[in-house]
Order: sequence, then C-alpha cells, then structure tokens
Amino acid sequence: MNPLVEHHRQITRREFFGRTATGIGGAALASLLGRQGLLADQAAQPSTVGGLRGLPGLPHFAPKAKRAIYLFMNGAPTHVDLFDWKPRLKELHGQPVPAGYLGDRRFSTMTGDPKGKLMLAPVEPFQQHGQSGAWVSALMPHTSAITDELCFVKSMHTEAVNHAPAISFMLSGAQLPGRPTMGAWLTYGLGCDTENLPAFVAMTSVSKGTSCGQIFYEFYWGSGFLPSRYQGVKFRAGGEPVLYLSNPDGMSRELRRGMLDDLAALNEIKLRDFGDPEIATRIAQYEMAYRMQASVPELTDLSNEPESVLDQYGPQVKETGTFAHNCLMARRLIERGVRFVQVMHAGWDQHNSITTELYTQCKDTDQPSAALVMDLKQRGLLEDTLVIWGGEFGRTPFIQGDLKDRVRWGRDHHPYAFTVWLAGGGVKPGITFGESDDLGINVVTNPVHVHDLQATLLHLLGINHERLTFRFQGRDFRLTDVHGEVVKGILA
Repeated sequence: MNPLVEHHRQITRREFFGRTATGIGGAALASLLGRQGLLADQAAQPSTVGGLRGLPGLPHFAPKAKRAIYLFMNGAPTHVDLFDWKPRLKELHGQPVPAGYLGDRRFSTMTGDPKGKLMLAPVEPFQQHGQSGAWVSALMPHTSAITDELCFVKSMHTEAVNHAPAISFMLSGAQLPGRPTMGAWLTYGLGCDTENLPAFVAMTSVSKGTSCGQIFYEFYWGSGFLPSRYQGVKFRAGGEPVLYLSNPDGMSRELRRGMLDDLAALNEIKLRDFGDPEIATRIAQYEMAYRMQASVPELTDLSNEPESVLDQYGPQVKETGTFAHNCLMARRLIERGVRFVQVMHAGWDQHNSITTELYTQCKDTDQPSAALVMDLKQRGLLEDTLVIWGGEFGRTPFIQGDLKDRVRWGRDHHPYAFTVWLAGGGVKPGITFGESDDLGINVVTNPVHVHDLQATLLHLLGINHERLTFRFQGRDFRLTDVHGEVVKGILA
C-alpha cells in the first residue's frame, strides 16, 4: 500500500478545505468573511493582556472593578426568610393568598394553581442592622454585621421557573445551555494578568446531609461557542484540585518539558495548516497545565495564612470542598491575578425543609461570605473586586406542604421577586435598591431583570454590554442577549 495514496484517501472534508486555501475553500471563506466584516484588514486583531489575550479597545471605559467573585447559591435562597422582611406576611400566616397578587403567574408543577395556597411567615425574626438599617434575618448573623458594606437589590426578577434553565439564564443570559457564561465573556473581552493560573475558576460545594438533588452541570462555567480556552476550570475538592497535573511515576519535570515542547511543535504545524482556534487552545492549555504544576500547590498551601484570618472564615475553612474553604481560595485566586471566580453552593432547594436544612445552609455559608468581604476590605482589594451573592430565583411566600407539619414546611420556586447582594467594585455600600410588594410576591419599585444585572456587572468592569459581542451562526451574540440596562442607582 502506498502511504501517500492512503493518506490522501483519509483526508477529511475539513482538511481538504484547509489545504486548498487558495482554491474553492479560500474563496468561499473570503466571501463569507468579507460580507460579515471579519477579514483581517476589516476587523481589529486581539491584543495580549498578561497571560491571556483580550480584545483591543477594552475596557471601553475606566473600570471600577478589575475582577469579580460570584457566590452563587444553587437552588434559590428564600428571600422572604433571609433579607426581604414583610410584616404583613407574618400577619397573614396560615391564610390564603389574597386575590389580586397572583394574576396569571406561572409556577412550577409542584405548586400548580397557586390560588388558595396558605401564606407562610418567616421562620426566624428580622432586625435592622448598621447605619443603613438593612433588615436581615437572625439566620444570617455574620451578614447582619456587614450590612453597611453591602448593596441589597430586592427587586430582582427572572423568566425561568425551574433550576437549570434559571441558573443558565443568570450565568449565560440564555435558558438553554450552549451560550458563554459570564466568566467566559469577561476573560474573552478583558484577558487576564496571570500566566500561572486559569483566568476563570469555578468551585462547588454542598452542605453535608442535604437532600437537595441539584446538579452542577459543566455548562454553568462553559465557554459555549467561544474558543474553549475561555471556559472555567473547575477546582475539585480533595488532594488534586485539578486532575492530571501531576507527572506520572518515573517522569521528571525536565522530561515533561521536553515532551511538551515536541508536542507544541507538532500542534504549531497543524495550526499553520488549518488555523483552527481549538489547536491554539490545546497548545495554551498544555502550557498552562505545566505552569500549574507549581502554582496550584502554592495556591492551596494555607500554612502562611494567619490563624486570625482562618478563624474569620469559620471552622470548615481547612476542609477542602466546603464553602468556607472555597471562599478563602477565591480570595487567594484573585490575589494571584485570576479574573473571575465562581463559587457555587448547592442545597437551597427547600421544598420541604425550611425549618431544617435552611438552618444548615445559612450556618455553612453566612460566616464565610461575610469573612470574604471583610478579608478583601482589610487587604485593600474590595475597592476593585466585585462580589455578588445570590441564586437563580427566590421562593414562594406561601407554603408548600401541610401547615400542620412544621418539620416539613417548604417553599416552591418563585421567579417574580427575589434578592441578591453586591459588595465592592464600584457599588454603593449600605443601600437597599428596589422593593417587592408587601407579601414579597411581585416587584413594585425599580425592577431589575437578569439582563439588567448582567449589564451592570459588565459596566463595573469597564465593558459596554452592547459592544461585547461574538458572531456565531450569522448572528452577533452577547451576554445580555437583546436587552438589558445598567442599574445606575447602585453605582457608587
């Protein structure tokens, strides 16, 4: 068998067009790119920012924040039990939802028709805190102590009524998987200053013993149709935060270096032949993995952290895989130049555990969240680090379950009004923005849609959300889809 003949028989359609750049493939490609204004002389080329390429001309204006940490409470915290104090909800405890509040609102199939559902008072008392006078539940004592650092947005609303679509919507701007997530958009647009760690890191945790069945899907930190170099790198619990970084037994670091050099040379040949961006990603990721062999052990070594700092984060801080440990890792990551850290904690889906598991969730997350904010402030990092805390929607002010069975009280999904808080990074501290009605069912003042929140986060990082786009399948996509307004009332 002639090897040259056999090689040509195995050439794929992609390879054929790649090798005929001056023929029909090149002509067709030039025609398409020309129509879309994407030829080299028509489109600006990426510039290098630190360890990862960013786009030229970004940021569009002076940013207030250089980096962001998203504390995402997977499963939807109950706003009416934690931050959105409604005295009338207590007065109407056990009575049917008043007529006129629900209209034709759609709820999950677990609620079905909400008419006749009984109102459920907050399970713990609220008090006002700080000079701002913010109302916070007794379930959140550590957050209560830092209210003057926080901006509460109590008028959030979304379009999705179930978890995975709502989380995808909050993180990527679309309910269906496949779009780039917030961290991917930021690293695509702004690049990253570190060469030794990923620009976008995701970490997950769940409270022990929780009955929550929510899954951490990989698309929650995916890059969608952006080149895969922009996707989040998940740091795992346990001995190896990132799999396959360690060299196999018998392979020295010098031998690994030589192997990677040879592999890069082969990939460079393919890159020159075809220009496939995924080949460039492969080269970059091999190099990143090699550098992370040194940077990740240093990152995860807490021996240089003062005991006073560890005590701030609570008793679980040294236990890998806990929310407390991940919060401390988030601070250490952004100190080392990481652009976006997504810390996700599951267990908030309390359909029948408001009086039990909600307490565990708050105990596991309240102290570390507050400690992260104060730790950043004490180090001078809060000023240009944006911290966001919240879930995909809220929970119903009426009960799910039997009012007589207090042990199994629950609340269903509620997309029409919920609360998030922000800190640092150009956000006004010590304020409450927006308002829900007197039962926490609908937004009545300064509504903030998911796309409005996304536009605001991008704005704080110096990005005009309408101008950060990526052309895919003939359309210019952006994080905020086709709408979204910056929430100017929360800007410092």
